[in-house]
Amino acid sequence: MRLFAPGVVAAVSVCGIAHADPDSLQDMLGPREIAVGEAMRGSATGASSIGMNPAGLPLNRELVFEGSYGYRGSDSASLVNVSACDSTNAVPGCFFYSFAGATDALQMDAQRTTHVAGSSLSRLLVPRVTIGATAKYFRHSTEVVGESDAKGLSFDFGATIRLASVLNLGLIGQNMFGTDDTIQFPRSFGGGVTARPFSSLAVSFDSRWRTADGEARYGGGGELFLRGGQLGFPIRVGGVHDNGLDATYVTGGIGIADLKWGLDLAARKQVSGGGDETLILASMRVYGPRLEALPME
Repeated sequence: MRLFAPGVVAAVSVCGIAHADPDSLQDMLGPREIAVGEAMRGSATGASSIGMNPAGLPLNRELVFEGSYGYRGSDSASLVNVSACDSTNAVPGCFFYSFAGATDALQMDAQRTTHVAGSSLSRLLVPRVTIGATAKYFRHSTEVVGESDAKGLSFDFGATIRLASVLNLGLIGQNMFGTDDTIQFPRSFGGGVTARPFSSLAVSFDSRWRTADGEARYGGGGELFLRGGQLGFPIRVGGVHDNGLDATYVTGGIGIADLKWGLDLAARKQVSGGGDETLILASMRVYGPRLEALPME
């Protein structure tokens, strides 16, 4: 149930049975986050900030629209996601919508669907520190035995701290409280650092802890941004380990972008832990006028 990507996107994923259950902590990640080992809490901007850290919105100044479609073979899930993010004003924000429809092959192809819609807002609090919040309305319907229908509100809160000109720290609490408690929107705490030693290179490391079951997930990766004339070509690699599943994944992706649009492709492949999950994502985004980053110093 991924959402959030500007323009029009295409995403395809085939996941192992361990991830057949919907989980907003993973389903709302896009190809850029996946490609660098799900490690962008210190540098997430645009649509990436919705699932990673809304406090990252002021890190640049852009108006961007993103859309995505996905298919996950393990539960025949269809995934539709759209978002619009504007960080050119004093209070940067996003609007987003996500739909996921899937089946449970172990229970006679029982159906489950999830709708999520909401908004993220962020603001520079003091020099070097931004804060952000996301409000989500969800509606989950299911025919799966042992699951129940649910609807209500859920809220995320995040902060981004500029530790140095080339080093960011991101912190987030997801699904901290709401009108209903569901397994699809579990409470979690996450954090990560992003370093940019050169303008064309960024490296990052993130971790996330889910409070209900103590499951921890951590990963890291890097992005090398190559330029050719008016075009940019990001190359991303990373890895993820999930303690709850005792599973390890390798990740990677490529992209192409200019000042008006961008395309991204990413993959995540399980290499240990007894499963055989493969996830492939693609996204397209379209930009409005782009400005320089807001000062944080």
